[in-house]
Amino acid sequence: MMKTVKEVSELTGISVRTLHYYDEIGLFRPTEVKETGYRFYDDKAIEKLGQILVFRELDLPLADIKLIMDNPDLDRSIVLAKQRDMLCLKRQRIERIIAGIDEMLKGDQNMDLTVFDETEIRSMFTDMLQNMNESQKQIFIDHYGSIEAWEQHMMEAASDEKVQKNYAKVVEWYGGKEEVKESLKNPPKSEVFSAYQKRIDDIRKRIAEKKGMDVTSFEVRQLIGEYDFVAKQLYQVKDAQPLLRDIAKGYRKNEELMKGVDAVYGSGSAEYIGEAIESFYTSPSKFER
Repeated sequence: MMKTVKEVSELTGISVRTLHYYDEIGLFRPTEVKETGYRFYDDKAIEKLGQILVFRELDLPLADIKLIMDNPDLDRSIVLAKQRDMLCLKRQRIERIIAGIDEMLKGDQNMDLTVFDETEIRSMFTDMLQNMNESQKQIFIDHYGSIEAWEQHMMEAASDEKVQKNYAKVVEWYGGKEEVKESLKNPPKSEVFSAYQKRIDDIRKRIAEKKGMDVTSFEVRQLIGEYDFVAKQLYQVKDAQPLLRDIAKGYRKNEELMKGVDAVYGSGSAEYIGEAIESFYTSPSKFER
């Protein structure tokens, strides 16, 4: 028996407006549309909607869900496995935050804030140096006087609490200390790195061109989803959210950074891009509320 859009809304808890929007973007179309414009759905369509809702519960972007639903040959188990990994990383991050709060509640004022010790930093410096070309090395030689002086500066700075906090942030981005070390041992090739940087620049430009549009709109969220995907490849992280949200914070709070971004993409771009990134991770689309 066919159901009206109102009946499907009542059955699934999805608003009529959202169902109309899913139709507009080609994600979920009605089985039949009468000349009067009324939409009707059969059991097969409702079953498909159920699958879509499962993917939404996993926080998959609508664009990704559409790709999955439109491609019957796509191995959904791979998609689910990747999404599971991302959720596990989020859980681990939350657990670390809870553990930190527990220590604070205990009144432990002597917590060891060291993220990387001296041996680890020397090893990371060596890995980083091995993967730099001569022109990249020369930049640091010009600044510090020599490679040895640069290394000495890194070792001395490592004892600073602010530096260790920055290390902690990088560890959060990558999901663990070993992941950070691995990224230094096997960074992307320079031409690949350059290609990803150009793509991110293009994405930022396209986001800036949407200034004035609601950041929860499908068009803007789709661009941030693309930004998230490319950032994972560029920075070799499983979950780009911590990194991009830190970038978004800088775009909205750091005056020098804001000026630099606005100079490239136009006035108000930094604030808008930062708001769009933050909204992507914290607020549902207006069509999904």
